[in-house]
Amino acid sequence: MKQTKITKLLNIKYPIIQGGMVWVSGAKLAAAASEAGCLGVIGAGSMKPDLLKTHLDKALSLTSKPLAINIPLLYSKVDEQIKIALEAGIKIFITSAGSPKKYTSFLKEKGCTVIHVTSSPELAIKCEKAGVDAIVAEGFEAGGHNGRDEITTMALIPQVVSAVSIPVIAAGGFASGQSIVAGFALGAEGIQMGTRFLMTKESSAHDNYKNEILKATSASTKLMMKNLVPVRLLKNKFFNEVQSLENSCASDEELTELLGKGRAKLGMLEGDIDEGELEIGQVCSSIKDIPSTDQMISKLVDEYRESIARLQS
Repeated sequence: MKQTKITKLLNIKYPIIQGGMVWVSGAKLAAAASEAGCLGVIGAGSMKPDLLKTHLDKALSLTSKPLAINIPLLYSKVDEQIKIALEAGIKIFITSAGSPKKYTSFLKEKGCTVIHVTSSPELAIKCEKAGVDAIVAEGFEAGGHNGRDEITTMALIPQVVSAVSIPVIAAGGFASGQSIVAGFALGAEGIQMGTRFLMTKESSAHDNYKNEILKATSASTKLMMKNLVPVRLLKNKFFNEVQSLENSCASDEELTELLGKGRAKLGMLEGDIDEGELEIGQVCSSIKDIPSTDQMISKLVDEYRESIARLQS
C-alpha cells in the first residue's frame, strides 16, 4: 500500500486510521491496530478520566507504535482527558464534535499532531484556519454521530480536498481494499474505518452486537434524531421507538427522555440488542466475518493490491 502524506505525518506503515468509537475502541483494539501498521485510536468519548488513564496505560504497554486519542469536545471532562493523555505521552489527538479553535493551538504548543473530524467543506476550511494538521472528512454513510447536511462520502471528499491544502482522511463507507483505492482516487491521503474495526476480535463491542451486524442487510441502518443528535443506528426495538416518536412529531425533550442515559453502553458494550442504541455504519451489510485485526488488515492490503493490479491491466 502506497505511502502518503498521512503515513509520513503519523509515522505509520499503512494510511489507515482506526475509528475512535465509543464503547468499542479501547486499549486492546487500539494497540492491535497500531501493531498491524495502522494508527490505533482510543475512543475517549465513553470514558471517564480514570478509565481513560487505564486504557491509555494498557495500550501503551501493548505497543510502542504510534497511538492516538479521539476526544469529542462536547463532553464536560475534556480538559481532564487532554491532561491525562498528555501525561501518558500521547502525541496525536483527533478532536470532534466541537470547534477546532478551542484546543488546537494549545496542543500544537505541546508538540502534538491535531486532526479534526468534519462533515462539510465549509467546516474543513475552518479547521485549516484553526491550524490542524489534517482533517477527517466523514460522509453521511458513517456510523455513530453524523453531519446534518447528509453529504455522502463520494460527494464530500473531492469538495474537501479542493477546499483545503492540508491532508484529508476519508471516512464513511470504507471496509475493503477496493474502497481504499476509491478513497485515494477521490484525493484522500488516508482512510478512517470504524465499522470494519468494530467487527474484529479485539474490539470491545459485545458478541451479541457483532452477531447482529453479521445479519445486517443494505436496509438495516438509518440516520435518526436529526434535530437532536444525528446518529446512524442499526434497526432494533429501540430504533422503532425512536422512529415512532419522530413520526408523531415528538419534541426534543421527548426524544431526550427516550434516549435517557447509557443506551449506547447498554447495546454496544453490554449486548442488549433490543433496548440498546446500536450505532453502526451503512457499510455493515458487506461485512460477514469477525477476524483478528491483523488478519483484517492483511486482507485489506491484499484486496488493495488486487484492485490496483486490475486497474493497471
